[in-house]
Amino acid sequence: MPSREKLLEVIAIQTEVARLGLDLGGVMDLVVQRTLGLVAADGAAIEMAEGEDMVYRATAGIADGSLGLRLHRDRSLSGMCVALGGAQCCDDAQVDGRADQVACRNVGLRSMIVVPLRHHDETVGVLKAMSSRRMNFNTHHVKLLELLSELVGAVMYHATRYAPSELFHKATHDGLTELPNRGLFLDRLRAALAVATRERRSLAVVMLDMNGLKAINDRFGHRVGDAALREFALRLAACVRQADTAARLGGDEFALLLHPGAGDEQAVLQRLGDCVDGRFSHQGLELPVSASLGLARFPDDGLDPLDLLERADQRMYEDKRARCLARGLPA
Repeated sequence: MPSREKLLEVIAIQTEVARLGLDLGGVMDLVVQRTLGLVAADGAAIEMAEGEDMVYRATAGIADGSLGLRLHRDRSLSGMCVALGGAQCCDDAQVDGRADQVACRNVGLRSMIVVPLRHHDETVGVLKAMSSRRMNFNTHHVKLLELLSELVGAVMYHATRYAPSELFHKATHDGLTELPNRGLFLDRLRAALAVATRERRSLAVVMLDMNGLKAINDRFGHRVGDAALREFALRLAACVRQADTAARLGGDEFALLLHPGAGDEQAVLQRLGDCVDGRFSHQGLELPVSASLGLARFPDDGLDPLDLLERADQRMYEDKRARCLARGLPA
């Protein structure tokens, strides 16, 4: 039996979950973060059952870069957990045939516990605790996650059925700008890469950093900074095609997924710069709005989402340094 302290920790997490009510995104983010400490995990994820796939919809720790990852139900321990309706343990993913070994290597996990998130007879997803070490978990850890999952499963069940389209939108879009968030962007990028690989096409990823946001926040306050972010997002969304995706990754970072036909690199960057650069009038203030940009192409600059984003990010910072030097500012 788990220790009294750990049982009290489960109760504390359940209390926090109850306070969040039907805020699906908030509940999932809270649970994966608190799972790390609860069972001494290196990573955690909540996967939603969506058609034939299990999709990473909330992540923490070593799983953070895998938001939006899709696992096939028939070839993953998560899918087995849903099918059997009970907790599944894996002591070594490198030799366990039930696990998606490629996905496990990419995430960096070696051992894991997967428990179903159920309400009555329906499973809405799974909670997964991960470790980079073999045989990291024991039966006490399984029991703790099972206890935690009872309330979490019920909350998620009701959340996905109460105004489901609104809740899905809230879970996948940035609340300030209404652009797709990081999770939805990565989901669309992975899907686009699969098509591009199959059809031998190229695509591009652009990273954008809104220049001067900190200065606006420091001088005029976050309310004005938020208005500038919304204006930046509107300009960005207006200059991409319907098939493309503009997203806010967080803070002053934005990203674009550009499908074939967007044009050559310099033309794309010039067009984007022309769209977002310019002054912004707000409550009698004239504020400069501009962006530093970096573009990466598949397959030349990388084959997976994180490689492409990293390369685009590097080029974006090169552009930012060049802009600073041109203005005589520290790079």
